[in-house]
Amino acid sequence: MRLGLSLGYQTAWSTPADHLALAQEADRLGYSVVWAAEAYGSDSPSMLAWMAGQTERIDVGAAVMQIPARTPAATAMTAATIDALSGGRFRLGLGVSGPQVSEGWHGVRFAKPLARTREFVDIVKLAIARKEVAYDGEHYTLPLPDGPGKALRLGFHPPREHIPIYLAAVGPKNLELAGEIADGWLAVFYAPEFADEQLASVAAGRAKVGKELAGFDVVPSVPVVIGDDVASCAELVRWYAALYVGGMGSRQQNFYNQLATRMGYGDAAREVQDLYLAKRQRDAAAAVPMEFIDRTSLLGPKERVAERMREYAAAGVTTLSVTLFVADRDSGIQTLRTVAEALDLSGVGE
Repeated sequence: MRLGLSLGYQTAWSTPADHLALAQEADRLGYSVVWAAEAYGSDSPSMLAWMAGQTERIDVGAAVMQIPARTPAATAMTAATIDALSGGRFRLGLGVSGPQVSEGWHGVRFAKPLARTREFVDIVKLAIARKEVAYDGEHYTLPLPDGPGKALRLGFHPPREHIPIYLAAVGPKNLELAGEIADGWLAVFYAPEFADEQLASVAAGRAKVGKELAGFDVVPSVPVVIGDDVASCAELVRWYAALYVGGMGSRQQNFYNQLATRMGYGDAAREVQDLYLAKRQRDAAAAVPMEFIDRTSLLGPKERVAERMREYAAAGVTTLSVTLFVADRDSGIQTLRTVAEALDLSGVGE
């Protein structure tokens, strides 16, 4: 199992300089990849291109580039460009986001997300491989019919004809699609105790194209808090869990709430959502079960984190990407070092 660093996106309490310092420390420590995200603020490719020029070995990955934000061709151009700038270190994570962001921010209908994702990935692969991009799908038609457009191919030679593609997937059907068309899966709230059900969906997709799980990169983003008291560590993650389980999406369509329900926390998930949508965020955070936080995070002293890493590795994780819940840059750097030490202690690192 390898280590990754999930930086997320820029917030009111982070700076690009902080993120760069963490990425550079992860590079020095031998982490395999640093991921940047986007929602409706900072974008991921700008951050990744900037970090690629100031790191040496670590891969730079989009987790994710939003599918509704760009055409497939623009996504392929960006991916190929960052791959060239970084010397072949780019990983392309894709996701459809949610209906609120897709329709409210990008003005793109959210309907049929699986079919749109499949066509989008098809076109991206064609373009990066420098094949002529001609496509006749339900959602994308290239070139447009009855017009002056012509089928084109990427205008320069990137370092690789195939850039690793990852899908951010939560539901069973999307997990199956990831197994079928992608090289890896970007997971959230990944619990080793629940992994078999999720990986079965991925394996079903792999089987459709005659492949096994071997070689498929399973990449959960896992909150980490180092400290002596596990319950105190969990308190730092509680608000994050409440936001996703309670406040992401709508009451009718919250993928993370549905995931928590499939994991066996249905009653708690409903309560957290009810409280969050009633603007009682503090009560919603308090209602998140400690067991849910502990199962989906790395909490406590280094030795406990190392033991938990063994469980993640046994549950199919190939790249464990940590999300730092820390107060400042220095504590973040120290946490990165402790996580690397924990992986050495666990005996499951590559």
